[in-house]
Amino acid sequence: MLKLKIVTPEKIAYDGEVQSVLVPGSMGQFEILNNHAPIISSLGKGIVEYVNTEGRQQLPVSGGFVAVQQNEVNLCVEVD
Repeated sequence: MLKLKIVTPEKIAYDGEVQSVLVPGSMGQFEILNNHAPIISSLGKGIVEYVNTEGRQQLPVSGGFVAVQQNEVNLCVEVD
């Protein structure tokens, strides 16, 4: 499992465990799975999609950043 935290300028949009995260990278969409290599990337306009115990969740974003390290995924995003 991955620990996902999504922060917007207004609030913490999500903080919990997920199976996977799909993000709109500035060079194209990519998926983050368990044991992903460490990465920092900018995000473009699109949909952040993650799978938790409640199923597939979506969050429209207009940009931001993602940082992945040791199964922790941190997103700092602007929401649409």
